[in-house]
Amino acid sequence: QVQLVESGGGLVQPGGSLRLSCAASLSIFSIYSMGWYRQAPGKERELVTTITSGGSTRYADSVKGRFTISRDNANRMVYLQMNDLKPEDSAVYYCNAYIGNSRRERDYWGQGTQVTVSS
Repeated sequence: QVQLVESGGGLVQPGGSLRLSCAASLSIFSIYSMGWYRQAPGKERELVTTITSGGSTRYADSVKGRFTISRDNANRMVYLQMNDLKPEDSAVYYCNAYIGNSRRERDYWGQGTQVTVSS
């Protein structure tokens, strides 16, 4: 079975930082695009950031300049460094693995980790 396990969430004050981690059991981890999504109560799940197998990154406008996604293919890990956190960043953060091409299409999700930004 494929498993994505997030960790690193918690309670932080506005302006603080957290680093989220995602451990993936994917046997061919390096070819997947990885991403972080978040969902706040009463809202739809939204894209935060993605990183392709080649290392190209994209960020939602709301987090540009504050969040950084990275991956460690050797250890099958994805990270989300979150700086200058704001109350509106509070949400459950989900790790995602995706691949879609002529050979295969796969989409996997972790169970999420709670991030709460509050004074």
